[in-house]
Amino acid sequence: MKKILKIALLVLFAVLVGWVVVYLYKQSHKDPVVYATENPEIQTIIKKTVATGSVIPRKEVQIKPQESGIITEIYVEPGDLVKKGDLIAKIQIIPEMLQVNGAEAQLKQAQLVFQNAETEYNRKKELFDAKVIAESEYLAERLNYDRARTDVETAENNLQLIKEGVLKRAGAQTNTLIRATTSGMVLDVPVKEGNSVIKSNTFNDGTTVALVADMGEMIFQGKVDETEVGKIKAGMELLLTIGAIDDQTYTASLEFIAPKGVEENGAIQFQIKAAVNLKEGQFIRAGYSATADIVLARRDSVLSIKEKLITFRNDSAFVDVESTQPQVFEQRVIKTGLSDGMVIEVLDGLKKDDKVKVPQI
Repeated sequence: MKKILKIALLVLFAVLVGWVVVYLYKQSHKDPVVYATENPEIQTIIKKTVATGSVIPRKEVQIKPQESGIITEIYVEPGDLVKKGDLIAKIQIIPEMLQVNGAEAQLKQAQLVFQNAETEYNRKKELFDAKVIAESEYLAERLNYDRARTDVETAENNLQLIKEGVLKRAGAQTNTLIRATTSGMVLDVPVKEGNSVIKSNTFNDGTTVALVADMGEMIFQGKVDETEVGKIKAGMELLLTIGAIDDQTYTASLEFIAPKGVEENGAIQFQIKAAVNLKEGQFIRAGYSATADIVLARRDSVLSIKEKLITFRNDSAFVDVESTQPQVFEQRVIKTGLSDGMVIEVLDGLKKDDKVKVPQI
């Protein structure tokens, strides 16, 4: 039994020795590492920062009624094109009883004064025709008569205006018809027939009957972080990407940067506005969310390589370039320029046909 155990141990030891010998042999005869290489390319490098926001019309006007009342007719729908002066809606005025009562009382008082002035005027006219009184006395009485008649007309007009919102002498002009105050597209009609509306006053902004905007002049309105706002200025180019419109990029020109920031989620944001350059026939709906790439710097058609190929050391940039022999590399100092974080411009030290080693991770 002991003899069999010794033989088994010797066989196991021999197997282990053989495995170690084979492992060391394979380790000493590994295939050489073959490094991938890349050539510098001619391309455009754009350094940019990103702002998020939306595309809205530059001019958006809220159409409000001139009198309070109830909407009886609506003549437009969202998407309709209107011109300044076109009918938007019609309202029926519901007068306040207190105002009506006051206007009626004012009219009755004016009528009483007028009746008295008329009687006195007729009496003075007879005396003047008989040459009993002086002309100056007659003219003074006629002036009082004319004033009293004018007061009656004013009181009548005031009562009619409170009840109907229109004057007979005004012709087609009436406060019951709501008209567009600007030309453009109707974006929204937030009221329906039968809704009550309120005119603008000291205590109320009034009810919006329709929103009208010029869709041919759009702006991008977004926000930029405080860490980036110092790098931008008016006149810079923006590249807009709209989520709802695939495979299309719009250009815009930065017009406005807010002088004061607003805190949002613990970060200070500055509002910006940029004019969107629309080509003929292009249409963007109001309120589309958009992302703007603000071009901080740009280099067109320059020699460049990927930034991952560069080793930075002591304020210098180095790359490994293949020499005349394959897979034999020499380290070379290069001078770099603009970088977008992925690709960097090469000012000196490389040629287009050089092969740069790709470092292994």
